[in-house]
Amino acid sequence: MTSAAGVTRVYLDWNATTPPLPEVVEAMSAAAREAWGNPSSTHASGRLARARIEEAREAVAKLASSDPRDVILTSSGTEANNLALRSAFHEPGGRLVTSRMEHPSVARVAELLEREGRATARWVAVRPDGTLDLDDLARALSEEGVRLVTAQAVNSETGVVQPLPDIVTLARRAGVRVHVDAVQAFGRGVDAGPEADTRSLAAHKIRGPKSIGALIARPGTPLHPVLVGGSQERGLRPGTVDPVAAAGLAAAARHALGSPARWQALAPVRDALEKGLCELWPRARIHGASARRAPHVTSIAFPGWQGSELVAALDLEGVEASAGSACSAGTAEPSPVLVAMGDAEAARASVRFSLGEDTRFEDVEFALRAAQKVLARTFVR
Repeated sequence: MTSAAGVTRVYLDWNATTPPLPEVVEAMSAAAREAWGNPSSTHASGRLARARIEEAREAVAKLASSDPRDVILTSSGTEANNLALRSAFHEPGGRLVTSRMEHPSVARVAELLEREGRATARWVAVRPDGTLDLDDLARALSEEGVRLVTAQAVNSETGVVQPLPDIVTLARRAGVRVHVDAVQAFGRGVDAGPEADTRSLAAHKIRGPKSIGALIARPGTPLHPVLVGGSQERGLRPGTVDPVAAAGLAAAARHALGSPARWQALAPVRDALEKGLCELWPRARIHGASARRAPHVTSIAFPGWQGSELVAALDLEGVEASAGSACSAGTAEPSPVLVAMGDAEAARASVRFSLGEDTRFEDVEFALRAAQKVLARTFVR
């Protein structure tokens, strides 16, 4: 809960982005003063900058239980996903197995690869609880020419945790490469797909800065650049890496190593929010409630409301939430995640509340008071 100029606000949109840690801000400030050089330069200023880059690589590797040599720094989780998918179809042909629940940086790349004639997308069925239909996944993997299967470790809208060990086992039996979008998983105490061939990470989801992320690849996984240019990041991601952002990523990744217990402790706080909102709007329903979910996320349908309208009304009362994935905000399309789960009616009527390490019960109490004002307004829906 924050208060500025007498206005109290509660931030419940941690899945969109997380507030940067004080130590992240301090590390970036120090790097801006001391390590502003080009990390590709061999003189002293360049070496200072390069040290920040390598510290970030090492911190990400430790968080991901991998080797620093297998960490490619990118501008974002989106770029990491693009690099993973496009690498698998560097040579045209074959099938990409995915689902309509994926983040746009996976789903839209799959569509683009298909339009370009580089891949055939096979969309796996989704169960009503928000998990992949493993029987349909097995059927998809038995089809000819499958090169890659992708899965989001934790759905950014519903918080549903995918059964990654089962997905990886099925893919391995079929001899198929696996990419896991682990952006919403790292540091949360849920499976981030350590057995996958490639995994993506975004610094701003773990209380670091925007504009930097990483792709973590298993040794021997062939990768090919999306962009061409210089030899930075072994030529896989040309362009000067920002040592200031890297310093922030390093601090955030180190913090994330000890974060799981803090995030797991949010489950009763999230449950109190769900209980209170469902009491205020008895027709409300929680998406993925019967599946395993990350402890800090809830997506709730409020039949009779437009999700975007409810988000705007809550914002006026000092509560910040979202109507779905931040990367899909501003579109008129209903949530493809909820449509895939078979709840088309709720796809336009839902609000996502995502909590974080700083969220407390008093924040939930404030949010419920605000929701009561909004949901009790003059007309009956």
